Amino acid sequence: MPTALILSSHVAGSRVGGTAQALALVPFKIDPIVVPTVLYGRHPGWGAPGGATVPVEAFEGMLDGIEANGLFGLTDLVLSGYYASVEQVRAAGRAIDAVRAAPRDGAAARKPIVVVDPTMGDAGKGLYVPPEVAAAIGEELIPRADLVCPNAWELQRLTGAETRDPVQAMRAARLLGKPVLVSSVHRGNEIGVVYADKREAWLAAHAKSETAPNGTGDLLTALFAASLLGGQTASYGLARAVGGLAETITSANIWASPELPIVAMGARIMQASPTVRIERLA
Repeated sequence: MPTALILSSHVAGSRVGGTAQALALVPFKIDPIVVPTVLYGRHPGWGAPGGATVPVEAFEGMLDGIEANGLFGLTDLVLSGYYASVEQVRAAGRAIDAVRAAPRDGAAARKPIVVVDPTMGDAGKGLYVPPEVAAAIGEELIPRADLVCPNAWELQRLTGAETRDPVQAMRAARLLGKPVLVSSVHRGNEIGVVYADKREAWLAAHAKSETAPNGTGDLLTALFAASLLGGQTASYGLARAVGGLAETITSANIWASPELPIVAMGARIMQASPTVRIERLA
């Protein structure tokens, strides 16, 4: 069974961060190991979240226990998300290095995929982590990533390039020098996701929804990473990930759910959607 190490937030009452990603990976039969950076009761968008930041000593201690049990050598996917301190970011970087260096035996052994969502801010909100944490993510984790998954605002902050439309987002993504999945890319009445690497670039777009629960970026990252782990092509994985996300948002609105109904979606979360169109950009 594939295994994913998730380094991100645990939010008990909201489907965001590592909580959402762990649930989203289950239909793909990917076993999640979640090491939380914060323990919150709800998303801060609802108000005071409750809970607290996980001390770096506890964060590192959990990673040490996982490594001591031989699980780094069984990790196929690392999902890196929200961090509350520079020390956590640095500890995550060391853990990524240790996962890659761990011995892997057997014919089924494969190189782990490291996916970094540089969770630091959004359009209209600006930074929602301290500036030093945002800087540490760029310095410590982006260079270690096999895939980077920013939203358009985060990509602009990382590169200094405009990301106001799909072509700009593609060009900015290529400045990072590695595969990039860019969410929240706008064009007219559509919102989409751009995938770009040095060989190809694709857009998956659908009509904008008036409302959407928090956690859409976290869910998108998990769904696309699951497709990569399953050996899918970038274009197919993009169509399936954005399709699953679009259908989940639609279902949330139909059911008047304030949170992403990840569990209720079941196998539908793994499927493409007729509402999503795919366009090759390069």
